[in-house]
Amino acid sequence: MEATVTIGTRRWMSALLYQTPFRRYWAAQTVSLLGDQITMLALPLLAVLVARAGAVEMGYLTAAGLVPHLLFSLVAGAWADRVPYKRRIMIVADIGRALALLAVPALYFLNELSMPQLYLVAFVVGTLSVLFEVCRTTLFVSLVSKEEYMSANALINGSRAFSFVAGSSIGGVLVQAFTAPIALVVDGLSFLYSAVMLGRVRPVEPPPSTGKGLGLRDGLAFIATSPILRSTLLASTTLNLFNYMFSTLIILYATAYLHVSPGVLGVLIGLASLGALLGAVTARPIADRFGVGPALIFSFVLFPAPLVLVPLAHGPQPVILGMLFIAEFLSGLGVMILDIVGGSLQTSVTPDDLRARVTGAQRTVNYGIRPIGALIGGGLGTALGIQNTLWIATIGAISGVLWLLASPIPRIRRL
Repeated sequence: MEATVTIGTRRWMSALLYQTPFRRYWAAQTVSLLGDQITMLALPLLAVLVARAGAVEMGYLTAAGLVPHLLFSLVAGAWADRVPYKRRIMIVADIGRALALLAVPALYFLNELSMPQLYLVAFVVGTLSVLFEVCRTTLFVSLVSKEEYMSANALINGSRAFSFVAGSSIGGVLVQAFTAPIALVVDGLSFLYSAVMLGRVRPVEPPPSTGKGLGLRDGLAFIATSPILRSTLLASTTLNLFNYMFSTLIILYATAYLHVSPGVLGVLIGLASLGALLGAVTARPIADRFGVGPALIFSFVLFPAPLVLVPLAHGPQPVILGMLFIAEFLSGLGVMILDIVGGSLQTSVTPDDLRARVTGAQRTVNYGIRPIGALIGGGLGTALGIQNTLWIATIGAISGVLWLLASPIPRIRRL
C-alpha cells in the first residue's frame, strides 16, 4: 500500500507511517475499510440473489443502515464529548459490528435468513458505526498535528481508495465463488482486527468537555455560525440525498437490466476504483496548486457528473462495461479529492471541545439525509422506472455545488 500511494509524495507519507501510534491507527482503518467494501457489494447482492429483493426492498435495506445516523448522531456526539477515552468506544463498536455481520452467514446456513433480518443487521451495524465515527475525529487529532491533517487524510483516504480497488474485486469473486454470506465473514473479521490494533494505540486524547447538560444543540449552533461548515454541510447534504437515490438502485440496475454478472461487476468496480486511488495521490498537490477552496468546488462537480454515463449505458456488453468503468473511475477521483480536502478543512476549523458534537451534528444532517434518499430512490424506481430515477439522481447531485459558490470557500487558498 505504501509503495503504491507514495509515488511523488514519499517524504510526507513516510514520516507519518514511521509514527507507531498513527501507523497502527492507519492499519486498523485500512483493513476495516477493505472489509467494508466487500460488504457494500455482498449485502445488496445477498438481498437480490438470495432474498429476491426488488427496488423497494433495496431502498429499505439501504435506509436501515443509514437511519441510525439520523436518529443517534446528535446524542452520540454530545455523550462522546464528555467521555475521556473515546478510543475504547471505538473498540466496543468494532466488536459489535463484527458480531452482527457474522450472524448473517450463520442464519443463512440455518435457512433462517430473510429480508427483515438483513434490515436488522444493517441497522445494528449502522448504529455502532455512529458511535465509532463521532469518536474517530478526536482520536485522529490526538495522533496528527494540524500541519499534517491534509497528509494524514490523504493517507487514510489512500487506504480507502485501495479498498475500493481490492474490496469490490474480492467481494465480487467471493460472492461468485463462495456465495455472499461467506463474503460477509471477511468484513466481520476485519472489524475484529481493527479492534485489536486500536487496543494497541494509546494517545493522549483532548480533555472531555465539562459543560453542563448534554449540549445537543451546540454542534448545530456552531455549524450555523460558521460559513465554511454551513456551506459545506448544505452542499454535501444535497449531493448525498441524490447520490443515495442513485446508489440504492445501481447494483439492481447493473445486474437485472444491464445483465452484468456479480463477478464482472465486482472486478469492474474494483478496477474503476483506481480513480479513487489517483484522487488520494493528487488531492494535496491539486489543493496546493489551485487552493483548498477551488479544489473542493472542483471535486463537488467531478464526483457526481460522470455518473450520467450509467443511465446512458446501452449497446453491446463491452460498450456498457466501458461506460460503467469511466463513470466509476472519474466519480472515484472526485469523491476522494472531496473527502480529503473537505475533511481537512472541516477538521481545521472545529475546536477540540466541540469536535464530537460538531461531528454528530454533521452526521445527523449529512448522513440522516441518506436513508431519505434511499427510500425516495426505491419509491421513484418503482413508480417512474429505474433508469428515469437514475437520471433524476445524477442531475440533482450535481446541483449541490451551488451552495459553495456564494460562500467564502472559493477564496480559501490554505487551511
